[in-house]
Amino acid sequence: MNHPPHAPIHEPIRRTKIVATLGPASDREGVLEAMIRTGVDVVRLNFSHGSADDHRRRLTQVREIAARLGRSVAALGDLQGPKIRIARFRDGPIELEEGQPFILDMALGSEDGDAERVGCDYQQLIDDVSAGDRLLLDDGRVVLDVTRVAGREIHTTVTVGGTLSNNKGINKQGGGLSAPALTDKDRADLATAMDIGVDYLAVSFPRSAADMQEARRLLGEAGEDIGLVAKLERAEAVADEATLDAIIQASEAVMVARGDLGVEIGDEALIGTQKRIIKRARTLNRAVITATQMMESMIESPLPTRAEVFDVANAVLDGTDAVMLSAETAAGDFPVETIEAMDRVCLGAERERIAQESGHRIHEGFSQIDETIALSAMYAANHLEGVAAIACMTASGYTPLIASRIRSGLPIVGLAHSAIAQRRMALYRGVVSLPFDTSEMTADELNDQALARLVAHGIAEPGDHVILTRGDHMNAHGGTNTLKILDIGEQHRVN
Repeated sequence: MNHPPHAPIHEPIRRTKIVATLGPASDREGVLEAMIRTGVDVVRLNFSHGSADDHRRRLTQVREIAARLGRSVAALGDLQGPKIRIARFRDGPIELEEGQPFILDMALGSEDGDAERVGCDYQQLIDDVSAGDRLLLDDGRVVLDVTRVAGREIHTTVTVGGTLSNNKGINKQGGGLSAPALTDKDRADLATAMDIGVDYLAVSFPRSAADMQEARRLLGEAGEDIGLVAKLERAEAVADEATLDAIIQASEAVMVARGDLGVEIGDEALIGTQKRIIKRARTLNRAVITATQMMESMIESPLPTRAEVFDVANAVLDGTDAVMLSAETAAGDFPVETIEAMDRVCLGAERERIAQESGHRIHEGFSQIDETIALSAMYAANHLEGVAAIACMTASGYTPLIASRIRSGLPIVGLAHSAIAQRRMALYRGVVSLPFDTSEMTADELNDQALARLVAHGIAEPGDHVILTRGDHMNAHGGTNTLKILDIGEQHRVN
């Protein structure tokens, strides 16, 4: 969490970041500013809803509010991806009973569904399924077992019945749907995301690293500063370690998108998979977001359930960089109260000792100098008494990212000239990003100015130690090669 200047000395700093989705609820008078004041670190622009003008207007407002409050708030654009849905029913919702036959008819008109059959907007579904497959509709509320495929019809038997209404989504248990991750709409939205200036772009339903590489190719040089986020929601993406690792390494961050993922792999496999994704992302030096229904009840309630409190806390203890709110802040009745509740739960979980201890790569060798410096700084900070913070002078934010892979109770301060790097760091666990323009400073002034900045922001005070990392050449990517342990004196206090 990035604090405004002159915050109280040694105020607890929340390490886990909060991602909040914008929408009609955040558009209400004064709500967006209250959300940012309360502690939102990243705003999510959901391209499944709203127009390009809506997203541009909201991001413009975020940037204006953040600048006024002295905050670095990142923007995450979220592409819709392939939405595989049934078509519509002629006379409204139908009731399906267990054991009855039901047909998905690729030749049926889009408005002609009835109690016996319904059309589908994804014509290739006929080629992706065969007898014995299980289809889950409406997030698994209705389950159909495929009995045979005949011509343009998929014949099924209802295994779990219930109400089925227009345009509900279809998942195949175990995965295997061939829809491409990037649709024509996604390509248009990707151009919009670049134009309005997002910091991160989430790709929905990638099956392999190739989908992320395709998105990177489409971003090109104009989008080289945009970090890609892989939304892990297909069974194929998490089926084996090699595929998962390749997707993580092709991205700047990943999202545990528990809605569709849970439907495809089954709820019983979801918690273990979440923990595995978080662990692999941290091991591979990537950020990770945990998402979906984290405080779903707060769409309509001012307080979370105990189950939601435990869910958020467990993600924090697992080491997630960020926890995400969707409808809770986009369309809910209590967006600000939801952020306040999530802030409390994260801070509570972070006080636990397990959240502050780390064995990250302690038995491994390192291949890069900046990586060696970053991890050495964290281990020194965790074991030396009197350290108030780790400060990293950084051009890109990479050193603070590496440092943040080690659990600690101490803030990591990313001091960057680039506004883009400052916002990118807003996603990293435990990192406070602060503007630090070195262009007018002499080499002898750098360290003292960095310490003064920490004191001014209430992160440290005279008498504290600060571990500082920097390079010989400021604003050079990958140049971190120095670690110093510095003492803050009265001369660093800003009056």
